[in-house]
Amino acid sequence: MDSRDEVREFLASRRGRISPEQAGLPSFGGTRRVAGLRRAEVALLAGISPDYYTRLERGNLSGVSDSVLNAIARALRLDEAERSHLYDLARTANTSPRTRRRPVRAQVRPGVRSLLDAMTDAPAFVRNGRLDVLAVNRLGQALYAPAFDGPERPVNLARFCFLDPRSEDFYPDWDGAADTTVALLRTEAGRDPYDKELTDLVGELATRSDEFRVRWAAHNVRLHHTGVKHFQHPVVGRLDLAFEAMPLPADPGLTLTAYSAEAGSRAADNLRLLASWAAAPQPVSDDRQPPST
Repeated sequence: MDSRDEVREFLASRRGRISPEQAGLPSFGGTRRVAGLRRAEVALLAGISPDYYTRLERGNLSGVSDSVLNAIARALRLDEAERSHLYDLARTANTSPRTRRRPVRAQVRPGVRSLLDAMTDAPAFVRNGRLDVLAVNRLGQALYAPAFDGPERPVNLARFCFLDPRSEDFYPDWDGAADTTVALLRTEAGRDPYDKELTDLVGELATRSDEFRVRWAAHNVRLHHTGVKHFQHPVVGRLDLAFEAMPLPADPGLTLTAYSAEAGSRAADNLRLLASWAAAPQPVSDDRQPPST
């Protein structure tokens, strides 16, 4: 991924969604050649020269200060995720190629695996920024049974979402799930644009899925720490589960996600059914071993 292209397309996409009226600028009428704000208008709002902003939007963030980044973020009305993404892009631009470390394959520590196994009433798993599931407890594997129904490991939730037709039944709000999936990958690309495995994954998905390609071009990013996810499980039915996604401070790049159901809800009843199903012996074909956790 070309970091200069990332900067250019991200900033252009953000100013393209804001009208002069929304920004509090006078509209002089006539036909505008660009959607949203012009570069000069962003520069005016940020308090910098048009030439300097044009240089930045062309992808040259070398030497840019935090104060200028903050001013641009305010001018473009960036949310927390977008602001963090802009800072990630600037950090990459200001990092010497000699100081960029080779990526280290993340390993899930035994202590984290023990924690997952101890969470018997909550589906839980550990993933990396590419959405590879690196460790999962029994109930988590049961929840994502369609994704684990295959030999490929690690399971990748982005591939499942866009390349496995069963995902459209598994996620009742498939469009929302797809938007979130791409936004998480785009956020990770800003943090580590030199991750070859991520680049390969994005290239594969863009080649094989029109739905992915359109969403990737939107340059949307997202922080995904808490909320509610909706599932239509093939065995127990509808599950509306609250989730907490917690970065592991001792393991940079890894996130532990755990789900829970509201007490007394239909989802709580179905989650108990899922636990019973997960605890029952599952038939294994001759040519496939049960997926390990």
